[in-house]
Amino acid sequence: MRIDTTTFCLKNRPSFVAFEGINGCGKTTLMCGLSERLRSGGAQVVDTREPGGTPLGTEIRKLLLAWDGDKKSDRAELLLFAADRAEHIDKVIRPSREAGSWVLCDRFIYSTITFQGHGRGIRRDWIDQANTLATQGFLPDLVVLLDLDPITARARVEARVGNGRDSFEEEELSFHTRIRNGFLECADSLPTPFLVLDATQSPEELLRTVEQALGI
Repeated sequence: MRIDTTTFCLKNRPSFVAFEGINGCGKTTLMCGLSERLRSGGAQVVDTREPGGTPLGTEIRKLLLAWDGDKKSDRAELLLFAADRAEHIDKVIRPSREAGSWVLCDRFIYSTITFQGHGRGIRRDWIDQANTLATQGFLPDLVVLLDLDPITARARVEARVGNGRDSFEEEELSFHTRIRNGFLECADSLPTPFLVLDATQSPEELLRTVEQALGI
């Protein structure tokens, strides 16, 4: 469900916050800015990502984003993401939350719903089964969705210096349009609170809005 900062606030309590959006939307920059802000106030913060938030996940990430063999089957791709997420929940996210830390995660189940569902066309019930098995019902307190036109996002990706493009960034523009629409559908249809932000705003403006939603 979409929220706005005039009616929603997590009241400065340690939370699990996921950052979502199409590639090039700026979510990693925003997450880093929030992490610095929380740490400057004395909070314990765990910054992590999917795929790749654990040692096992790092190896899975290579298979998912840098695989140069024959094209993976879509179902294999889905299950690799689920395996990464199950390990991530058990080894990083749940223990960190139980220890009272903030957890900031670059991508979560909503990327699987959109990339493998809207992008690849995998049945939603299969995706939900894989996500449920992986998460055991452990979901974010807030999802920050950075919404951006795919053409602008692609230009940002192509302008990056020193970072190779992953396999998803090589997909055609129509793929990323479906992803964007899928994220917006998640924000409108799922019960988890979604803060949907215009990613053309400056990093400072985006950070202020997230801080207001978190009450910090």
